[in-house]
Amino acid sequence: MASTPTTASKAPVQVSDDARGYYTLGDPLVDTKAPGGPVSERWSTRTFEARLVNPANRRKLSVIIVGTGLAGGAAAATLGEAGYNVKSFCYQDSPRRAHSIAAQGGINAAKNYKEDGDSVHRLFYDTVKGGDYRARESNVYRLAEVSANIIDQCVAQGVPFAREYGGLLDNRSFGGVQVSRTFYARGQTGQQLLIGAYQAMERQVAAGTVTQYTRHEMLELVIVDGRARGIIARDMVTGEIETHLADVVVLASGGYGNVFFLSTNAMGSNVTATWRAHRKGAYMANPCYTQIHPTCIPVSGEHQSKLTLMSESLRNDGRIWVPKRREDCDKDPRQIPEEDRDYYLERIYPSFGNLVPRDIASRQAKNVCDEGRGVGPMVGDFRRGVYLDFADAIARLGRAAVEERYGNLFDMYAQITGENPYETPMRIYPAVHYVMGGLWVDYDLQSNLPGLFVTGEANFSDHGANRLGASALMQGLADGYFVLPNTIRDYLADGPFPAVTEDHPAVVEARENVERRIATFLSIQGQRSADSYHKELGHIMWEYCGMERTEAGLRKAIDLIRELRADFWSNLKVLGTADTLNQSLEKAGRVADFLELGELMCIDALNRRESCGGHFRAESQTEDGEALRQDGEFAYVAAWEFGGDGGEPVLHKEDLIYTAIEMKQRSYK
Repeated sequence: MASTPTTASKAPVQVSDDARGYYTLGDPLVDTKAPGGPVSERWSTRTFEARLVNPANRRKLSVIIVGTGLAGGAAAATLGEAGYNVKSFCYQDSPRRAHSIAAQGGINAAKNYKEDGDSVHRLFYDTVKGGDYRARESNVYRLAEVSANIIDQCVAQGVPFAREYGGLLDNRSFGGVQVSRTFYARGQTGQQLLIGAYQAMERQVAAGTVTQYTRHEMLELVIVDGRARGIIARDMVTGEIETHLADVVVLASGGYGNVFFLSTNAMGSNVTATWRAHRKGAYMANPCYTQIHPTCIPVSGEHQSKLTLMSESLRNDGRIWVPKRREDCDKDPRQIPEEDRDYYLERIYPSFGNLVPRDIASRQAKNVCDEGRGVGPMVGDFRRGVYLDFADAIARLGRAAVEERYGNLFDMYAQITGENPYETPMRIYPAVHYVMGGLWVDYDLQSNLPGLFVTGEANFSDHGANRLGASALMQGLADGYFVLPNTIRDYLADGPFPAVTEDHPAVVEARENVERRIATFLSIQGQRSADSYHKELGHIMWEYCGMERTEAGLRKAIDLIRELRADFWSNLKVLGTADTLNQSLEKAGRVADFLELGELMCIDALNRRESCGGHFRAESQTEDGEALRQDGEFAYVAAWEFGGDGGEPVLHKEDLIYTAIEMKQRSYK
């Protein structure tokens, strides 16, 4: 357990400035909603101080929620149950297709069912440490505090968590911790949790408090008198541009990992909702913090358009290794004797072994493959894979027990690769999975734009520079069920706000901007598809802003992205018309936003001359190749303001001050 510091940490003072000339420094940023006092009392203090909205007044207030994953679905269900008028939007044909459904391994909660020393404070500490001390301690403690409530809520909804023989809920371990706190439903935890939130939301649809809009994509945020008051959305089936107005807007639209083209995200996952808000003035925080997941099925060739996640829970029982000698890499792994295998995570990190955090496991997999000891087929001139071997687990537990724990994951692997993982070790390699960056929010989850709240992966608030496994589902449901409903009421207590009509100049301008942008996409009539630009952008991002970043590489990436974006706007080809289903048009808008985001990610990474979590700068590492933070310079949240078309982004810094734990160099050895 971390020792409690007697004094607060010091505010950083940045000395290095690798990104000079790429940005403008703005005013410092302070979270005015965060309470003071002991960290364990801050959430109860805030919930008491937040103003109330009586039930009769709730019926007069309207809320728009964009996204129906765990954060958005839970928020819609909870706010609808409370009596607000909710409009729920998703681009999928059903809320149940939100990408939260793809999460496999589990959800964390500090219930200490295993009696192995877990507690709210330990979950708080593990999460801050896992994020490499780049998250707010107030937000993370709140997350740990409400985690136990999530499990009770989901059990009451009928979520079929795994149970032990006696009927108690079971737990398993995940990377970055030494206790078992992860609740799970085989390898389908995200699906089961989403069904719970979906059913709760559909109950409110039937009750008339939630109106559901499927196959609708948000294309613009409406700002009236400095407040978020609605969205402009496109009906993706008819092509109709629609205006939707409300008292408050909540973005729960997920992360931007698809900027890399190849990722574990659903093909439709995009940044457009949050990027449109960013262009309207919402700050984008820590965009360079992206998570590379160590347990994914490796790339098999140039034909691929996405990658498949293998749950991190597999690292509980699977052992990761590569051959000690390069010449053994093309052998059948079953023919390589034990003494010729390098269980490199167990060797380097004996205390945590295969359960080190994701960023560390990913970087070490890259290292052994870069040494020429990768396994699997050659892709280009490189073997991208390491073994995840269950032979010991099957011998120890029996095949039936392994099937019960991981059977659906093994089946999925076999279907994709044509290999039987019960007989031959799985092959895995790191892939882009999650993003810790997102729109800046205060303690209430409100952005710097009044009336715009942001939840789940769409905001930056809880994970710092690296997310521990099974914490995404925890944050999404915490935000949707427990945090947002308690904080949004403080804002809505001032409502209902003055009515806004569709002919208001700000609303008309927002709608015209959308129509003009669509017309531009269709009028370019160039030679290249949006998909081809996306793939090229993804290659640039992975090569220069992926698992390892350098000053020279990031500068090159910025130049390449600017050239690619200029070509995009002069040589794009969008087929079809605007007044019908048009996936080519949808893709064009998303790629245009990814191109702008990609440049900002590289500028953010260039500015941060330190290694922390998922952001590894080659210029800042220890003698043995571990990440080296520079707390004296970079212990801050980088909140970027849109600088206008052709202008430089503006950097606002929010200092990270720790009072409850001491910042230390991470060690899992």
